[in-house]
Amino acid sequence: MAKANPNLIFKLRKTVEKLKKGATYQWGHMGACNCGNLAQEIIQISKAEIHRLAMQRSGDWSEQLVDYCPSSGMPMDLMISKLLDSGLERDDLIHLEKLSDPEILSHIPKERRDKMVKNHIADVILYLETWTQVLETQWAAAQSIQVLSVGRKINYSEALS
Repeated sequence: MAKANPNLIFKLRKTVEKLKKGATYQWGHMGACNCGNLAQEIIQISKAEIHRLAMQRSGDWSEQLVDYCPSSGMPMDLMISKLLDSGLERDDLIHLEKLSDPEILSHIPKERRDKMVKNHIADVILYLETWTQVLETQWAAAQSIQVLSVGRKINYSEALS
């Protein structure tokens, strides 16, 4: 799973917020699908530009992630490299496109999880929100710093509340 970090968590939240406010969502469009919407936030380029660059090679996100070569110089591979630099793993993006990561899905009630469809925006939002919560929990747990407050040490999760 992705390396939990504040910037990635922020970008996931921004993607959810944008989708909730009516951002273009089209599962068959490389720049407006599940991965495309997240890529817009992380890479800071338009859906049209993502789509244009992705169309220089065949295949959807999953296929292009399998064929990813960091030294190819292909525009799609450069975009994928930027996504991976943010803390994501290739499998995270493959799972995002299909809403299929077992760890993320385990945090969604079974009756809801069993009804999820990879190309329904409400399901994408639920998946992204759940993923964000998982990463937030992992990041907070990984912090070993103690915050000094009012003469006593408190753990990081207490400091955030």
